[in-house]
Amino acid sequence: MTLHPQAKAYLENVAQQGRPGWHELTVAESRTIFQSLAPLCGPRPTLRRIENLQTDSGIKLRLYSDVPAEQSTDAPPVLMFFHGGGWVLGGLDTHDGLCRRLAKHSGCAVVAVDYGLSPENPFPGPVHDCFDATAWICEHQQKLAIDGSRLALVGDSAGGYLATTVAMMAQQQGSPAVDLQVLIYPVIEANFETASYQSFAEGYGLTRETMKWFWKHFLSGTDPAEASLMDRNGLSDLPTAFVITAEYDVLRDEGIAFAKRLSDSNVEVDLWRIEGMLHGFVHFAGVFDPGIEVIRQLGEQVGRRLKGISTER
Repeated sequence: MTLHPQAKAYLENVAQQGRPGWHELTVAESRTIFQSLAPLCGPRPTLRRIENLQTDSGIKLRLYSDVPAEQSTDAPPVLMFFHGGGWVLGGLDTHDGLCRRLAKHSGCAVVAVDYGLSPENPFPGPVHDCFDATAWICEHQQKLAIDGSRLALVGDSAGGYLATTVAMMAQQQGSPAVDLQVLIYPVIEANFETASYQSFAEGYGLTRETMKWFWKHFLSGTDPAEASLMDRNGLSDLPTAFVITAEYDVLRDEGIAFAKRLSDSNVEVDLWRIEGMLHGFVHFAGVFDPGIEVIRQLGEQVGRRLKGISTER
């Protein structure tokens, strides 16, 4: 399919502005600019419950739900949300609209995690932050009036990487029990020679050089093979996966390849290939209408799956 008209217009606008790539800026400059892009992130529906929380170890969280905390029965399932931004950019505010829409459409409680960013907190630091936050939420589920026994891990881009790695840690340690992993155009491995990297290296939003910059800060000297998800063992024990890819995205092929690896390992996989779209179209849903629709459908499907799980298993 050709580029969606909104994607084409977006790329033309970026080209006219002559913006530097993230990799051409300092980390501090990149973070400031990324924060300023909130107006592009689409609608922020009103919810009946939004709370800022903090784990015992100091990790900041934000809980979103359209179910009042005082409701005494049928506590909502939980979606732990790990934001994208190449492990270097982003935070609770940058993905606020996306989390609100997920909570609205799923009927679940969404808990966004403000994990420590790289390079200050390199691999595997963000992974441990996200796992610890997930475990803390499950330990405090009754006090928070949510149901951590019905649990999905959700992430976009680098957050998709974190969602899968947290699922792997949970499986290895025996808890918490994870029912779904939702990977939105996920980062999987530091392989910059796939067909999609070659086709969309420049001029399509997220570039090859920017991804190299992200990986460099995240790894901080760690062997890329150690952080890669593609060749991990024990994939057959991972939970059902939703994997979403964008057609014009350098990360497209690794997302598809990882979905196939999961499927070949007997993991149930629902792969969504969104044609005509760029990386980040779900996050920047104020620019890309398909981002609104994809989150609506995804939220509804994930919500049905989790609500269909017995609380007495």
